[in-house]
Amino acid sequence: MTGFAADVLTLYPEMFPGPLGVSLAGRALGEGGWQLTATQIRDFAEGRHRNVDDTPAGGGPGMVMRADVLARAIDAVSPPDDSRPRLLMTPRGAPLKQARVRELAAGPGVVIICGRFEGVDERVISRRRLEEVSIGDYVLSGGEVAAIVLLDAVVRLLPGVMGNDLSGLAESFEEGLLEHAQYTRPPVFEDEVIPPVLLSGDHAKVDAWRRADAEQVTAERRPDLWAVHRATKGRK
Repeated sequence: MTGFAADVLTLYPEMFPGPLGVSLAGRALGEGGWQLTATQIRDFAEGRHRNVDDTPAGGGPGMVMRADVLARAIDAVSPPDDSRPRLLMTPRGAPLKQARVRELAAGPGVVIICGRFEGVDERVISRRRLEEVSIGDYVLSGGEVAAIVLLDAVVRLLPGVMGNDLSGLAESFEEGLLEHAQYTRPPVFEDEVIPPVLLSGDHAKVDAWRRADAEQVTAERRPDLWAVHRATKGRK
């Protein structure tokens, strides 16, 4: 397996590539910069109705995705010698952070399982060593949209995708801060001017302004990130 290869296991393979087929990710996909395969989980179900889910043990509402069906699907696209991490998109997973995105972008690819219904049988999570990942504290209809979000975040960091690889180094979360404000032409818009320091040509002053602005925005909008940043800064 060469390059970054993503295998997505889903009940709705027609959702892919979706947004991943346009813009930077789509261009890179068309040029062979990365690979994407969407596999129908139902193809691995048995019986006349090819059921992929069943009622939850212990009772309760909804349905649960079966361990045996998912295990067959996972084994088909990810044999034992596959070094790619297996990710299960679920609201109960660990929050996706930029540091993890960078780790994934530096690796050989990912296998993503898109959950549906009330969740996935715990036994396939443990036996197939699935890493549970969440993109936020809310519930979606399924893991497909979350998988697209994760892949978009990862693919844009692959070499050559953004054109200027330095673009990814001055963004929100890269240093534990939100990104500073951005400006471009015209210099005056509805009586508001670009901060003069950004037009001064003094790179040291520009860097200092951007750092101060990023710190102010982070403190105002994300006190959780600001607290971590302050604590980390204090230890240096």
